[in-house]
Amino acid sequence: MEKQIINTPTAPAPIGPYNQAILAGDILFISGQICIDPDTGTLKKQDIQEETHQVMHNLRAILTASDMGFHNVVKTTIFITDMNRFSEINEVYGKYFADIFPARETVQVSALPKFVNVEISMIAVK
Repeated sequence: MEKQIINTPTAPAPIGPYNQAILAGDILFISGQICIDPDTGTLKKQDIQEETHQVMHNLRAILTASDMGFHNVVKTTIFITDMNRFSEINEVYGKYFADIFPARETVQVSALPKFVNVEISMIAVK
């Protein structure tokens, strides 16, 4: 199976030895995204809503670079540092999907890169 590396300047550059995404056949595996603004390189985390919106914008940019959209997403993983903030994150996250929500798990972790509050990864299918 051929694998294609997906990297777009409209999403943050990886902060480690990985790619933004890998397209394997018709399946897109998107690395976890945090609230880095790709234009400035700064974190957008005034509050949990802004942080979650930036994460979703970054994911959308990678989907778009792969000729896909949120309607192609079949699975997400949400990592959060405080499960008490789940409903706030979930409210923002839900606005990005139309009628069909992907499968998902949400996991509380002790810390995330750059000490952000939320990171989301996705799997999408063409």
